[in-house]
Order: sequence, then C-alpha cells, then structure tokens
Amino acid sequence: MPRVGTNKRWTVAAVLLAVLATVAAVVAVRWNQGEAKPVDVADVTSPTGTTLPAKQNVLRPPQGVYLFKGSGTDRIDRPPKEQAEGPSMPATVTHRADGCWTFRLDFSTNHWQEWVYCPKDGGLTEVGGKAFQRWDFGALVNTTTSTFTCKAPTIKAHQRPGNEWRQSCRGVSTGVSGVTRSAGPYQFVGPEIIAIGDEPVSAYRYRRDRTNTGNQAGTEHTDLWFAADTGMPLRSQHTIDTKSPTVIGTVHYTQDGTYQLTSMKPQR
Repeated sequence: MPRVGTNKRWTVAAVLLAVLATVAAVVAVRWNQGEAKPVDVADVTSPTGTTLPAKQNVLRPPQGVYLFKGSGTDRIDRPPKEQAEGPSMPATVTHRADGCWTFRLDFSTNHWQEWVYCPKDGGLTEVGGKAFQRWDFGALVNTTTSTFTCKAPTIKAHQRPGNEWRQSCRGVSTGVSGVTRSAGPYQFVGPEIIAIGDEPVSAYRYRRDRTNTGNQAGTEHTDLWFAADTGMPLRSQHTIDTKSPTVIGTVHYTQDGTYQLTSMKPQR
C-alpha cells in the first residue's frame, strides 16, 4: 500500500495535496484505472534480503508483512472527489543493511506511504520516506510520488510523560514545483497497554501537531502508538486539513481516519 509508506512521521498531508495541484494543472493524463479499493494482504510482496537479528535495546520489529484494520476518507473539494481507506490495510516491515528499517502501509489501492526509521541512542528516529496517491476522474487519472527527509525523533530513551520536542520534515513531489515543509510539537503522552488481537501489548503513546508551509498550507493532528520493545507502529488516529493554490483556484484537502495492527506476528 500495488507496492510501497503511515507509521507516520512526516504527515501524509504534506504529500497528498501536492497531488491535487498536479491534477489541477493536468500534468498527468491517463485513462480510467479504477476507484480506490482495499488491499488484500495476499497481494503484498514479502520483503526479501537482509534480515537483521533481534538485539536487546534496539527498536526494530521483525521483518514481514502485517495486517492492519481501519477506516478513513480522503476528500478534495475541487473537483469534488472522495475515496475510502481500508478496511484492510497491509503493512510491510523491511530491514535495511544499515540497521534502519522501513514501514510501508497501504491505505488503499490508490494510496500508500512509507517511513524510514533508524534506531539511535536507545530510541528511534524517522529520517524520511515516500508517499503515493492516485486520483481517478474517469478520463483523467493523476499519480504523484513524493519523497521527504526528516529530523524527527520518534521515541527517545528515558522519556517521561509530558516531554515534548519539535519535529520537522521537507518534501518534494513529482510534477509539482516547490517544497513543502512540515513542523510542529511532538509530545510523549505516556505508556499504555493496548490490545492487539488477544494480546496485551506495552505501548508508547504520542501526540503530534504539524503545520505545513510552502507549496501548501494546513494542519494535522495525530495520536500514535508504538510498541515499547520494538518500535512497531501499532495504532494511529489522525485528522488532516490543507489547502493549495492551483490553476483552478484553491483546492481544499481533508483526511480523517484510524488504523490498528491486528496481530504482533507477521502474516508471512
């Protein structure tokens, strides 16, 4: 989620509205390729290559394909269009030779995002990723891929409830000029126990607020949960509201949704 990038740490919003600017400019035109549909976990390619061993105090989940369940809606007001997320949302954890790992989530056949995380100093840092979205308007189909880099600590060692730090990311998108910058406070709410399937899992909960500037402007609010022992993304609740100037006027994009892991064990 097709192939691969929320759990989030540069906002999906920071790349999605760039797609809308491209649609408005009619940069990419293709014939109908279908509406957004849920992605079946069986259709996701298993990761290959390096499988890093588990190490004590290193935040890195087992490599494999996982299944999330959730719901949500992506909306634009010009031209008016909306498409659903979920309920099936497969995710892939892939280990990299440099010790980092990627997490890709397929929201639908038309929308995926990938994040790159690196264990560091007993914590976890988001260093970047990619995102993809397709909007189908019948004869007009637009696709855009965005790439972003971040300075975004996700989990810190020795954190305490209420601790807060700042995150920032920078993104560029295919077919769209300019840069989007995303920045804002990121707060450790505290430890929690959440049910993943029938298993109680120790989790860290965070609250993130972002402001987007540059080729789009808007806000995002997200609550996030990560596994305390591996850094595995477990759950997200998010709302996004952004606007972007285009040749057909200001395009307004909104997104609301939630997703949660169904099992700590990969499907394969």
